[in-house]
Amino acid sequence: MTIGIISFALANSETTFASDHGPIVSINLFVALLCGCIVIGHLLEENRWMNESITALAIGVCTGVIILLTTGGKSSRLLVFSEDLFFIYLLPPIIFNAGFQVKKKQFFRNFMTIMLFGAVGTLISFCVISIGAIHFFQKMNIGDLTLGDYLAIGAIFSATDSVCTLQVLNQDETPLLYSLVFGEGVVNDATSVVLFNAIQTFDLSHINSTMALQYIGNFLYLFILSTLLGVLAGLLSAYIIRKLYFGRYSTDREVALMMLMAYLSYMLAELFSFSAILTVFFCGIVMSHYTWHNVTESSRVTTKHAFATLSFVSEIFIFLYVGMDALDIEKWRVISDSNSKNIGVSGILLGLILVGRAAFVFPLSVISNLTRKAPHEKVDFKQQVTVWWAGLMRGAVSMALAYNQFTSLGHTQLRGNAMMITNTISVVLFSTMVFGLMTKPLVRLLLPSPKHLTRTLSSEPSTPKSFIVPLIGNEGEPEADQNNRNARRPTSLRMLLTTPSNTVHYYWRKFDDAFMRPVFGGRGFVPFVPGSPTEQNGHQWQ
Repeated sequence: MTIGIISFALANSETTFASDHGPIVSINLFVALLCGCIVIGHLLEENRWMNESITALAIGVCTGVIILLTTGGKSSRLLVFSEDLFFIYLLPPIIFNAGFQVKKKQFFRNFMTIMLFGAVGTLISFCVISIGAIHFFQKMNIGDLTLGDYLAIGAIFSATDSVCTLQVLNQDETPLLYSLVFGEGVVNDATSVVLFNAIQTFDLSHINSTMALQYIGNFLYLFILSTLLGVLAGLLSAYIIRKLYFGRYSTDREVALMMLMAYLSYMLAELFSFSAILTVFFCGIVMSHYTWHNVTESSRVTTKHAFATLSFVSEIFIFLYVGMDALDIEKWRVISDSNSKNIGVSGILLGLILVGRAAFVFPLSVISNLTRKAPHEKVDFKQQVTVWWAGLMRGAVSMALAYNQFTSLGHTQLRGNAMMITNTISVVLFSTMVFGLMTKPLVRLLLPSPKHLTRTLSSEPSTPKSFIVPLIGNEGEPEADQNNRNARRPTSLRMLLTTPSNTVHYYWRKFDDAFMRPVFGGRGFVPFVPGSPTEQNGHQWQ
């Protein structure tokens, strides 16, 4: 995958140096900037006002200014961004790692609320933004945009980026909130891409009730089949590794097979025009539940850190490039005579994002609370505001969809396309920099302090659904990686593991133990590797 990224970048690199080594120089400079983002992000980690996303954007903008000055205003980029580069190489490790590290038990315990926010909420936001764009932009005469373009705008700006909020939230202090923000962010991205693809496949010139039903049916079709493809890919990898015991000769083969199977599921989804985001996300969940437990201990450590590292570098790469691309002179030259109109379009888009987000977070939170009996399981108003704020940032998915929609005919040729590309960049920059910097003080204001939270948690009853059960494991660590830490877990979690209540999870666990684990392995299965720590400690897993 890394070789593919470098090859793709080399083939599409722009250079500011008139020499044969220009592409190599560009790659070296970009890699050096990535290293700088990591170092500076680390130095700014303790106060957490800044994060890697904001740091990469800021460094990208500063680098773009320097390149503009050195090239006489000709270019602000080291590399040429393509939505293919994003969707084929950069997005898969980000989404797969999200599914791989999620703590499945708690993700599915809040599954209905997450789906309400991530799927139904995204549809509501899509409708609000699309209708608002049609109403305002047609009056402003920003260019020749079709109905498909307006609907694409709704899908583009419905895709959230909750990285800033997740980096501020503490998953141990606010587990329910962290789970909702994390889960909704992944499902939201997948839903936005499914909507975007559906818009491009339908003839929107003649819309009627039959077309609307077909649209809904196509959406559900893509959603279900994409999920099934990811599950099947994960189960196939688990079965192959369990039966063949690759680790008896080489742990490298186990790691390689897991990575390639995950990537294959993503590319198959692209081939069949499914939602590759959903596919690779659920492939990650299934692999962490079955495949990860079938490999040797050394492979577990390797895969855990390899997936997390690939995801981290991909995110930094995207934000660094977006920062540089914001100053691309070609796009701004097309709309240089309409600066005030451009500011107005950006303001309208930000307003629609705010309204579209509020239109579903607060009503759907009320619906979700009706299904929860215990007070500490309900989403209170302050948590609703935090969830609303977490989805205001826009990021890499919005950028990639905008490039896909508005550069097919060349953004330097059509005024409307150039207007939407530049405004997408403006919204991404403003929401990430401004909203991102305001996230920390807002969360501190809305959420209780750790001391107060500790007192609140200690006063709650110890029930299987207790609020103090951690919802997400440590970063990049599948849930079973902490088996030797059971002594430090809350009493409620031990109760849940020993005497689970009659919930969906309870019945799924019985089915899993009786039918799935004997075939696909999973926790409790240890491959026989002569002389390995796994063999010596195998009795601990039985």
